[in-house]
Amino acid sequence: MSEVKKIKKGLDIKLAGKAEKVLEKADRSETYAIKPTNFPGLTPKLKVKVDAEVKAGDSLFFDKYCPEINFSSPVSGKVIAVNRGERRKILEVVIQADAKIQYQEFKKADPNGLSREEIKEELLKSGLWSFVRQRPYDVIAKPKDTPKAIFISAFDTAPLAADIDFLLEGESEAFQAGLDALAKLTDGKVYLNTNPNFNQNKISSEAKNVEVRQFSGAHPAGNVGIQIHHISPMNKDEVAWVIRPQEVVFIGRLFTKGIYDVSRKIALCGSEVKNPCYFETIQGASVRTLLKGKLKDDEKIRVISGNVLTGEQISEDGFISFYDSQITVIPEGDKFEFLGWALPGLQKFSMSKTFFSWLTPNKEFRLDANLHGEHRAFVMTGEYDKVLPMDVLPQQLIKSIMIEDVDQMEQLGIYEVAPEDLALCEFVCTSKINVQDLVRKGIDLMIKEMS
Repeated sequence: MSEVKKIKKGLDIKLAGKAEKVLEKADRSETYAIKPTNFPGLTPKLKVKVDAEVKAGDSLFFDKYCPEINFSSPVSGKVIAVNRGERRKILEVVIQADAKIQYQEFKKADPNGLSREEIKEELLKSGLWSFVRQRPYDVIAKPKDTPKAIFISAFDTAPLAADIDFLLEGESEAFQAGLDALAKLTDGKVYLNTNPNFNQNKISSEAKNVEVRQFSGAHPAGNVGIQIHHISPMNKDEVAWVIRPQEVVFIGRLFTKGIYDVSRKIALCGSEVKNPCYFETIQGASVRTLLKGKLKDDEKIRVISGNVLTGEQISEDGFISFYDSQITVIPEGDKFEFLGWALPGLQKFSMSKTFFSWLTPNKEFRLDANLHGEHRAFVMTGEYDKVLPMDVLPQQLIKSIMIEDVDQMEQLGIYEVAPEDLALCEFVCTSKINVQDLVRKGIDLMIKEMS
């Protein structure tokens, strides 16, 4: 086992509402949706029309500029809606599920006995390729590339994040099969990055065909982008692929069962949940069934698919986003607080010790979505540098994105970062800058320049 790499910068935000390791079976969701908006840079082309009958694993749409990448239905049933936004942009493809799921059949085989091209073909055909993402740019990986390495973070340090050991319980065979398949896709190594405090079960420690690296420290130590930076930093013209542990299981199921099985565990957490816990469900399920009877009624709420730093706000009738393994519910916080800055703030979280709450370092906070201020001049404060454990100048990088200076962006490390890596910069920003949106804008500009 390698020595533990200590990540010294970062910030843990202790929120109330951590999910207990109790697994409940959610009521069956009647509808499921795949949202093209979950895939940055994707231009979707529909393969199905409303009223079409589909099986789990049938393609719903594909990438216009890379047609071999398919996006599959998580369940069998009928396509009941294709919801569109401005300029007819596809927002959701909604499926009404059958009472019993019917699966499209794929090749069942031991990945160790297949070639690289055969594994790619099965992943592309089934739709599971969409779970493999690349750095730089944090987009779906290009099948024609061969990555220098593949990285998997086996722990998550984000606020109220799901316990990955718990998510993987009972999935050791599928997880190993997924790792074996991934190992065939690179000439380099598959890195499985663990944390001695988070990873207590044997699935990660006994994994084969991987190199285990250990990390510790505050968030964002669990971000795969931070881990890549400290193992093998990204340079121009290099490509690395990343995938999450539950998604490795999906790949393993494809080869052990021969079906597109994306059933998963989801953490329902947050201060506005009565009894935070885990649920068994299927990717893309409606959150209505998860939330029914589970929420407190004393305040207006915000439902987030994902964590509070990087997640997507959804309605109570919305759907779980493609890559998420948690639903977080917090107060909306749309109330005006007179002279809030002048109060002791014992119930408020502050990185800068503005409030006396810093005297209780282990306190769990009931935070809301209120910005507590408005957008203001973007000034150099040094706040970003305290929470970003990368050899990158974050404020200078953000400013170069604002003025669309491609050469400066390249020199300042745009290939190294993804929006999630700078989420804490957005959280601590005095100027209330939408840092993640700007990083995505910069990445999109780089893709356009390089194409």
